[in-house]
Amino acid sequence: MKFGLENMRQICAALGHPEKSFHSVIVAGTNGKGSVTAMTSAALHAAGIRSARYTSPHLERIEERFVIAEQEVLSSDLEAAAATVQHVVEDLVRARTLESLPTFFECATAIAFELFRAARVGVAVVEVGLGGRLDATNVITPRAAAITSIAFDHQDLLGETLESIAREKAGVIKPGIPVIVGPVAPGPRAVIEDVCRDQRATFISAPSTVGVDVRSVNGSERISLRTGRYAIEDVALGLEGRHQIENAAVAFALMCELSGMGFRLDEPAMSTGLSSARWPGRLERLKWNGAEVILDAAHNPAGAMVLAAHLQRIGWNGITAVVGVMADKDVTGMLDALLPCCGSLICTTPPSPRALRAESLAAIAKGRAEQAVEILTIDSPEMAMRRACQPGARVVGAGSIFLIGPLRGILR
Repeated sequence: MKFGLENMRQICAALGHPEKSFHSVIVAGTNGKGSVTAMTSAALHAAGIRSARYTSPHLERIEERFVIAEQEVLSSDLEAAAATVQHVVEDLVRARTLESLPTFFECATAIAFELFRAARVGVAVVEVGLGGRLDATNVITPRAAAITSIAFDHQDLLGETLESIAREKAGVIKPGIPVIVGPVAPGPRAVIEDVCRDQRATFISAPSTVGVDVRSVNGSERISLRTGRYAIEDVALGLEGRHQIENAAVAFALMCELSGMGFRLDEPAMSTGLSSARWPGRLERLKWNGAEVILDAAHNPAGAMVLAAHLQRIGWNGITAVVGVMADKDVTGMLDALLPCCGSLICTTPPSPRALRAESLAAIAKGRAEQAVEILTIDSPEMAMRRACQPGARVVGAGSIFLIGPLRGILR
């Protein structure tokens, strides 16, 4: 992992600037950016626009990162684009044009641009990988941007305050574009507003500009959204969780801005985008071995609090949680949110060199948990899930996406 755009600029130039062959939208934020990306891309597709989305990381297959017309790319197309990028990178390395060897993410981002150009994509919705200002995706010149949320994550790279994190994420703001901002605290909001002023970009607060009505129908929620010009009524969101209402408001405001730019995004397409969006591994429900299972990539304290609130809301108390995290995360913050929901906690080790070992996680959990919570250590994620999934059990797999991907493969 490294920050900096010079490699990407060199690679894109050598490829003939594929990133300029389509319109783009960029989505940054600590949490929620994948959901907003999925909703917006689905709406563009519903409007008859040849849309694409680029997201990261993937759960099970690298093809998940590259979606065109709401379908993952074919492996053969991915291989062809990767070969093109590889050839160009090798030439640049031989010529000593690159300042360093490109990272996996830089190559994957270049491959996305090459895939989208080959498929004659009209609009691509691009999710920032990490931060924004120096992320590889930030070589695009988007028509609009969204910043979904600002919370603590990756402080070693983005800074120790919410304001410093906001400044890094606000690096995606380009001159003159509309910038949709989700619910953020006053400090980081002021930082984003300052960057918008500097760039003469339009700051749009989704909580302030989007009216939201929520009603319950047979135990499920339906929402209506409206701005000054647009309104959609009685939509059942495709994504689980009350926090998705906030994400839907950001996506709706973004769709409204794109419609005003002439992208033919009408209200029925917006409604379809919100109801049809899918984002696996986020409050995703499955059944296995007679157990009900929820998988959620709650990989930071803010995400863990959202998961805990959802479990409380649906009445899942005393759950069995299978949890694995990366060593560089705020583990205590995550555990403090999740442990009150748990009857038992099975600590496991995600298959990543960055993972916190299961026994280390268990040691931290024992120092944070009430005595009533049973804490076990099972290093293998599959064995941990087999232990958890007894008939009639309610099981939650949570933590790093590097855990949720393998668990999803096992359960499916």
